Amino acid sequence: MSGTGQSDDPRELKAGGTLQGRVKVPGDKSISHRSLLFGAIAEGTTTIDGLLPAEDPLSTAACLRAMGVSISPITDGGIVTVEGVGLDGLQEPAEVLDCGNSGTTMRLMLGLLAGRDGRHFVLDGDASLRRRPMRRVGQPLASMGAEVRGRDGGNLAPLAVQGRQLKGTVIGTPVASAQVKSALLLAALTAESPTAVIEPAQSRDHSERMLKAFGADLTVGGEMGRHISVRPGATLQGQNVVVPGDISSAAFWLVAGALIPGADLTIENVGLNPTRTGILEVLEQMGARIEVLNPRDVAGEPVGDLRVTHGPLKPFNFGEQIMPRLVDEVPILSVAACFCEGESRISGASELRVKETDRLAVMARQLKAMGADIDEHEDGMTIRGGRPLKGAVLDSETDHRVAMSLGVAAMLADGNSSLARSEAAAVSYPSFWDELERLRC
Repeated sequence: MSGTGQSDDPRELKAGGTLQGRVKVPGDKSISHRSLLFGAIAEGTTTIDGLLPAEDPLSTAACLRAMGVSISPITDGGIVTVEGVGLDGLQEPAEVLDCGNSGTTMRLMLGLLAGRDGRHFVLDGDASLRRRPMRRVGQPLASMGAEVRGRDGGNLAPLAVQGRQLKGTVIGTPVASAQVKSALLLAALTAESPTAVIEPAQSRDHSERMLKAFGADLTVGGEMGRHISVRPGATLQGQNVVVPGDISSAAFWLVAGALIPGADLTIENVGLNPTRTGILEVLEQMGARIEVLNPRDVAGEPVGDLRVTHGPLKPFNFGEQIMPRLVDEVPILSVAACFCEGESRISGASELRVKETDRLAVMARQLKAMGADIDEHEDGMTIRGGRPLKGAVLDSETDHRVAMSLGVAAMLADGNSSLARSEAAAVSYPSFWDELERLRC
């Protein structure tokens, strides 16, 4: 079977061995999406070095191309160029815009397209995306005058957007969500008057950093940077973007390196944006041995190399407050908890029930199949660690983060495992299984 796992056969996962060496993780998915979107509505050319060539950013690129944006082919390691069409240059597409499996693509597109006065757009995606809630974006956009319609009162795709001239307003978002916030900031760029977005807690701030770099008139204030204001009228200018490695992809190596006896891994060029480093805070709480090497700044984003070595780990307890900074890392942290003596608890994570899958239910189900002692709650789970896991017949249930988390768990089990639908990893990390083989010794 090929490294990308384009096969229906379950992947055999051998137990034992250790991991040593250096690894570069794929480009940050959030920054990849945004560099394409902002480059499309800027004036002039944007070059993107390190863009993640995975399925989700490819969906964003395909939607933009369908609206007349010229984007060079996206290949692993290649530089991508985007020829911007300006803030109002997106054309009405002849076909339905296919967002694939990407919630980020669909939610950010809603904000981008709502203000394209007089043009009509239809957004759709795969079966999983059609089940994911979109009213959380459509509703605040409606307060700016947007018109978004769809199934379940505009909550479910396919969604139709009738472009309107939007008006600026003050919006308090009910949840701390970078996708909701980013959609509103995109809509605000062409509104008639200024817009302010106020979050209940700070979510990842890639949009604010990058929009400012592109020339938007945007200010961040308030406690913990929760108040973002946009004044329309500024022209965005094409930029040279270098995409740092995705800390959500690095998380699998960080946890594997901390858990697996004899492991010594260095993960190069990882984005260390403070709104994304919750995983490092939790691993520190657990006593993991992690060093930040060569810290530097790249295009407004802090970056560094992370070295992790094996050592004993303590159980953890975290909740809603840190969740916006590590929501994607909960699956791999649930694996880590299985190997800590004592009880770990995750709460405030109900958002995980509306990801690509219900990640809380799927991780509980799969880890229990290996013999883990887990209680699932409405908003999280309690995991009593220190019991040996056994090899089992596992299934990613089509979720990329579940697939990779189970790949790490299987190395530490007593006995070999098999993993159905392992190719799901390609959504964010196409080379994951190849890298796992390469680093193993």
